[in-house]
Amino acid sequence: MASERDLPSEPLRPPEAVDPAMAVIDTHGTVTGWTPAAAELLGRPAADVVGRSATALLTSSEDVPRAAEAAEHSRVRGSWTGLTTLLHRSGRPVEVGLRVCPLSGPDGQKSWLVAVVDLGRAPSWVLGGPVLEAILTRSPLSMAVLSPDLRYVWINDELERLGGVPREERLGRRLGDTLPGLDTRALEAQMRRVLATGAPVIDYEYRGWTPAEPHREHAYSTSFFRLDDADGDAIGLCYMVMDVTERWRARERLTLINETGTRIGSTLDVEHTAQELADFAVPRFADFVTVDLVESVLRGEEPAPDPRESLPAFRRAGLRSITAGTPESVVERGARTTVDPASPFARAFRSGEALIDRDLDGNGGGWLNRDPDRIEKIRRFGMHSLIAVPVRARGTIMGVASFVRSRYPAPFEEDDLLLAEDLVSRAALCVDNARRYTREHTAALTLQRSLLPHALRGGTAVEVASRYLPSGAHDGVGGDWFDVIPLSGARVALIVGDVVGHGINAAATMGRLRTAVHTLADLELPPDELLARLDDLVMRLTEEEARSEPSAITVLGATCLYAVYDPVNRRCTMARAGHPPPAVVLPDGTVSIADLPAGPPLGLGGLPFESAELELPAGSLVALYTDGLVGECGPDIDAGLSRLEEVLAHPELPLESLSSAVVDSLLTSPPSDDAALLIARTHALTADHVASWELPSEPAVVGRARSLVADRLREWGLEGLVLTTELMASELVTNAIRHGAGPIRLRLIRHAVLVCEVTDSSSTSPRLRHPRTTDEGGRGLFLVAQLSRRWGTRYTEAGKLIWAEQDLPAAPEAPDLPAPPREGLPEAPSDPPSAAPRG
Repeated sequence: MASERDLPSEPLRPPEAVDPAMAVIDTHGTVTGWTPAAAELLGRPAADVVGRSATALLTSSEDVPRAAEAAEHSRVRGSWTGLTTLLHRSGRPVEVGLRVCPLSGPDGQKSWLVAVVDLGRAPSWVLGGPVLEAILTRSPLSMAVLSPDLRYVWINDELERLGGVPREERLGRRLGDTLPGLDTRALEAQMRRVLATGAPVIDYEYRGWTPAEPHREHAYSTSFFRLDDADGDAIGLCYMVMDVTERWRARERLTLINETGTRIGSTLDVEHTAQELADFAVPRFADFVTVDLVESVLRGEEPAPDPRESLPAFRRAGLRSITAGTPESVVERGARTTVDPASPFARAFRSGEALIDRDLDGNGGGWLNRDPDRIEKIRRFGMHSLIAVPVRARGTIMGVASFVRSRYPAPFEEDDLLLAEDLVSRAALCVDNARRYTREHTAALTLQRSLLPHALRGGTAVEVASRYLPSGAHDGVGGDWFDVIPLSGARVALIVGDVVGHGINAAATMGRLRTAVHTLADLELPPDELLARLDDLVMRLTEEEARSEPSAITVLGATCLYAVYDPVNRRCTMARAGHPPPAVVLPDGTVSIADLPAGPPLGLGGLPFESAELELPAGSLVALYTDGLVGECGPDIDAGLSRLEEVLAHPELPLESLSSAVVDSLLTSPPSDDAALLIARTHALTADHVASWELPSEPAVVGRARSLVADRLREWGLEGLVLTTELMASELVTNAIRHGAGPIRLRLIRHAVLVCEVTDSSSTSPRLRHPRTTDEGGRGLFLVAQLSRRWGTRYTEAGKLIWAEQDLPAAPEAPDLPAPPREGLPEAPSDPPSAAPRG
């Protein structure tokens, strides 16, 4: 047997993995333990070796005395390292390196642990004395041998250093007696399984604290294998430990960073995104997290351009703790938070650099002295370590995220600072995206609301109520709109429309279409012709904006429903351009969807629009809506229409209550598309509000017209309007006689205003003239325009109708006098009643 010596040094190469075979030998030189690696090395199973003398493994009897010397040497010095030759079962010699260490059993009996490395499988320099000694004693691979009752028999130097417990305090004791910071129950369960089955456990990972570093958590990888006797029974267990903390931390950091992509930024809401960051970091990374953002960021605006000048106002957008109710926070989520200029939060915000404070609870001086509430929370909940990271994206600092540890004993380290910066930087991009979306969404919503009617006026024709719900879609608000336009003759126009797309382009397009409809409605066009004109306009806009594809798309394909209700004859004329048909509810509660020709969407051209006319009893309901209202009930729009009919079948309810019921029933969650609803309850003007006369087309009838008007106004108690109305009626009838064709119909309508109408069968459009002083005629329409609040012309199937409106007296006791004449106007008609007025 070779003596203890060192081999000649050779150039060092990266060592290969060395798996030493091990055996246990008692004081009599009998083998009492044999590992599978030893059986593989010498070709001898445990049954052939255990219980027999170890000298049978030597190639020469001369090595026996030297083996005894090696045993005594290891007993005195604690270990022996050297080279020898062992005998393989096949008879061939096996050159090996040995490391002999004494073992102390629970009963005080001595034995030796012998580790053997095959020279043929390892470089020669591995088996040198110092190197072999390092493998078993000073190797980074910590090793220990335990008895069957899991008590320490032997440990090497590295395990002693790794655990921080002296060797003499470990020998004869169990794992849980010396290392309470580890999950010893789980570890001993693994050991018992190895002792019971004989199957080794490789690379079992766990985490915990040891006396070597009581304030820093480590991760370990441990392998267990059994030591057997000749009968294959377990006589002990050996395990090897590696500190894999850095590997575990790197893997944990990578896992956290990868998860941020799926856990943060699920919505385009700034506050929700900030809260997602707080929720994600607790308890994975910290025990308490706050995210404070500049107030302007929450509104979608840009933060202060230079944070070094002054601190802006902050609001707590994200808050999370391992303790229910987050009692650690001095500010509730959503509330404004004050930031001390000397605090880590302010310094991080100003500098743009992340800061770490490893002794937060010990920093009683400085800025914390000016914040007694905060320092009380810090000491009460044991907050000991802080990281403050600026929330920065695209060069803009939007706030500060802070991470605090309290229950977790280990303070933050530099690696944690890098991880916090990585987490916040990824979350900051999501916050900035949400901020930009909020800004655009707010601008689009503001534009849309400014373009929608602020007050709906149905006059005496209808009572109206409306609802508009912007979508929760990420693309922003849409282009849904509605309107109520008073028309001449007490009529009213009801409109609802929908523009393709979302965002500012859709809102702007909606405003252009609504303005166009107002202009076309003033022309007194019937619904089908109005939609045809609107279709022409959309086609022109599409051609003009062909170079701007998003804008062109919002115009092309827009839908619209236009309805005109006349309270005198109770008829409602409707036409639609690709829009859902309205729902009609009769006073008895019968609900139906109007059978109205669909018509093509606006901008397609080439297809006609058709009108349909319904006669509605007073008290009927007409519900106009967009597809966003009925499309949320399921993939089939018929389900939404059925639900709408069910809710509308209560016409006796107040319109506001009915509108709310419709929205609540059909939209149980935020809609994915804008939803608009307009409900109108029809009224009828009875005979005591309307007077109509058929007149022959003769000059002599003008005087009769004046008399008829005067008599009816006196019946209505409108004596103060007799003179001006007589003058307007005479001038309009005269124009119809001179420039139109008979028969002539004169009609007075009393509702919110007094309307005077004259109808003839001519389609010639009247023209307002400003006559010269020497002209004998041409003052008729000029006088009508001056005496009325507004006047106009609309065409009918039989000809045209000229109308003029006057305001009613403010109160019945108003003096029975005509309104003061305007400057330059005569107080009485220029011609006697019997003469034909000049047009």
